[in-house]
Amino acid sequence: MPGTGAARVLLAWVLLALPPSLAQPQPSGRRWVTEKEARFDTTYADWVGADLINIYAFNHSVRRNRTEGVRVSVNVLSDHKDLPVLFVVRQKEAVVSFQVPLILRGLYQRKYAYQEVSRTLCQPQTKAEVETQHFYVDVSTLSLNASYQLRVTRVENFVLRTNERFSFNATAAQPQYFKYEFPEGLDSVIVKVTSAMAFPCSVISIQDILCPVYDLDNNVAFIGMYQTMTKKAAITVQKKDFPSNSFYVVVVVKTEDEACGGALPYYPLSKNASPDEPVDQHNRQKMLEVTVSPAITSEAYVSSMLFCLGIFLSFYVLTLLIACWESCRQQKRKGLLAAMDSPSLDTGHARSIPDSFLGHAPYDSYGYGSFGECRAPSLPSLPVGGRPCHPPRLAVLAGNGSSGSTEGVTDSMGSAEVPYGYVGQEQFKRRTPSAPMRPLSIAMGERSLENVAGRPRLDSLSSVEEDDYDTLADIDYDKNVIRTKQYLCVADLARKDKRVLRKKYQIYFWNIATIAVFYALPVIQLVITYQTVVNVTGNQDICYYNFLCAHPLGNLSAFNNILSNLGYVLLGLLFLLIILQREINYNRALMRNDTHALECGIPKHFGLFYAMGTALMMEGLLSACYHVCPNYTNFQFDTSFMYMIAGLCMLKLYQKRHPDINASAYSAYACLALVIFFSVVGVVFGKGNTAFWIVFSIIHIVATLLLSTQLYYMGRWKLDSGILRRILHVLYTDCVRQCSGPMYVDRMVLLVMGNIVNWSLAAYGLIVRPNDFASYLLAIGICNLLLYFAFYIIMKLRSGERIKLIPLLCIVGTSVVWGFALFFFFQGLSTWQKTPAESREHNRDCILLDFFDDHDIWHFLSSIAMFGSFLVLLTLDDDLDCVQRDKIYVF
Repeated sequence: MPGTGAARVLLAWVLLALPPSLAQPQPSGRRWVTEKEARFDTTYADWVGADLINIYAFNHSVRRNRTEGVRVSVNVLSDHKDLPVLFVVRQKEAVVSFQVPLILRGLYQRKYAYQEVSRTLCQPQTKAEVETQHFYVDVSTLSLNASYQLRVTRVENFVLRTNERFSFNATAAQPQYFKYEFPEGLDSVIVKVTSAMAFPCSVISIQDILCPVYDLDNNVAFIGMYQTMTKKAAITVQKKDFPSNSFYVVVVVKTEDEACGGALPYYPLSKNASPDEPVDQHNRQKMLEVTVSPAITSEAYVSSMLFCLGIFLSFYVLTLLIACWESCRQQKRKGLLAAMDSPSLDTGHARSIPDSFLGHAPYDSYGYGSFGECRAPSLPSLPVGGRPCHPPRLAVLAGNGSSGSTEGVTDSMGSAEVPYGYVGQEQFKRRTPSAPMRPLSIAMGERSLENVAGRPRLDSLSSVEEDDYDTLADIDYDKNVIRTKQYLCVADLARKDKRVLRKKYQIYFWNIATIAVFYALPVIQLVITYQTVVNVTGNQDICYYNFLCAHPLGNLSAFNNILSNLGYVLLGLLFLLIILQREINYNRALMRNDTHALECGIPKHFGLFYAMGTALMMEGLLSACYHVCPNYTNFQFDTSFMYMIAGLCMLKLYQKRHPDINASAYSAYACLALVIFFSVVGVVFGKGNTAFWIVFSIIHIVATLLLSTQLYYMGRWKLDSGILRRILHVLYTDCVRQCSGPMYVDRMVLLVMGNIVNWSLAAYGLIVRPNDFASYLLAIGICNLLLYFAFYIIMKLRSGERIKLIPLLCIVGTSVVWGFALFFFFQGLSTWQKTPAESREHNRDCILLDFFDDHDIWHFLSSIAMFGSFLVLLTLDDDLDCVQRDKIYVF
């Protein structure tokens, strides 16, 4: 009617003339509803107002064995951000509603507006062969007049097929999801999504076939499994987790890139704009490609576990074969010795058997003596200038006011003066203490072979303390005399009672066993909690796996990374068994008063070896715990016992020729605890923190200087208020008054090299400030260990000693294995120093049996290399088993 039209025009002019607060259209008592039959693939350009509601009715055929996706796309042309247009899609089993402009929130409650929105409709299931389903799209608004475009289409390739790639575009307001159905005989698949562009950041989600589908940035994390993505994403999906044997792959582009390591966008604020005004992100889209590939079968799990067990159990078999061969060799040797001791029928004298039958070189070429006699080697390149390695004479010590050392007494008065052969001189000959001096030797604390032969070697450890030995008033001065000599032998530093030292070094094992129990139990509990949180929430950004090669088993997400740590445990246990067998043999030799076990070779102390084997086993256990859910908060689980192994190896190498002055277990573990403390502090606070790096570098350099002083003076110095005065005195007397070289040249060379290495590492850390502080700290320990080991080998060869076949093979083989192990270690399949999405860019496929990745091979090879390194330390000085300790040089 004309009157009605004029009234409506007049009402519109009145509303426009009102202030903004009063210009909101009020719903009238009468609203117009228009319903239209609509068709697919047709664009509807229409308008809607406060008193007009448009309804579009669609229908389509749904087949039971065929799924088709339906997608609704809208574009609102009017610019009324405060009066959005509401779209409601009513289906058989679900209702989907969204407004345009679509407002999504980012970090710090930032708002982002999107004018173009596309949503894929959830597809209800049907039991009929063919069913016609209806759905309706309702369009309404409070605006006076809002124009829009509506288009409903069918989604091609809505159902993903196995091993077929599919490319698509997605934006924050136009998410995509697709359906995958498990084919018969396939129980597990890997969903891989890739993109050539890192940003914008996106989210990949796996959801069950339920309505509604959560496909927006603000709700995609509500159900299912999800992970953020830049260029790569991979999620392993198991059929048992989805009762319908199918699932949705949902891809959502986030409004901001901060979750993927990107920078926050500039948030423009004009003077007249409100801080709550949404920002238009324009065309923020990403091209992606999805592929669903079959995962490994249960047979692959079984074969991989058998392969892992077979590799490490073969070391048990090889060790057993070597032990049997050595036993047969010893039996043969005993038979030859018995034949040598039995009188000949022709002459009535003992037979003479060449050395070559006994399994070692003749005396003249090697000089280490037979089994019945201990001789010292000739030293063609003796570093001490050809001087004999025995303590000073009693007269000299008496002139200094000392009671004299035990070795000095027996050398000067209790033994025959037999010349010692060095370069161009006669071979060493064994010294035999004379009878009159035997009581004096006993009184001074030295036990001769005849004295110790009368009682068993396994003395009780009760009431034996290390302090019991230092009861004389001048014992400290005696230590100064012995340990500050220019040329030291092992006998000088192996003067304490074996019972005392055995108890001292056994503490290493019991302490690390106690540490292991108290450390491992909360670790296991924590990682189980982590895994439970991942399984319950579905948030796969919590753990930094190599998702392209993460094979779940039970509740574990990456069973292969856990299984590959089995080598540490099995080889650590094997090393403990080898040490146990060696200790049993050594104790039996003591029980039968074997001369070699009593007075020859490097003193045998097995406590540190037991601690090393236990540390290797714990490294495997804690590395497995770390790989249950590797992330920023539990990194120290994987590295703590690496520090301990490096420290224990250095202590064992030093203990070989310094058994009396090696560090106690308490001080050693206290220093290692301090290292672990700095490791945690460095990772948490050290990244980009200049103050931390300055403090750590100063501590590193000071600790290096203190340790150098301790090693150079064999512990015979004091850190007190007079230390500066003594340092200045030494500098004045040795550098100003007279220019004299260092008294201990070899030690000085080692310590100068060690200081150069450590000062260089400290400078590198201060200048570069590496992000991975834990690895940097471990590199410091490994560099010092390798430096000391190389020095030990060089000095061993310079001293005329040799390396036997077994340790030589171990050194060569271990070096090769370490090289390959480090190659796989530096592949870097993931890193918790970056965001989870950035870490996944480093993910790679499995390379061994389709089950193990590069890091798993690192576990295999590094466990073998550590085991080989331990064997090197165990067998390195086996060539000295027939050499008297006063002829074995200290370096």
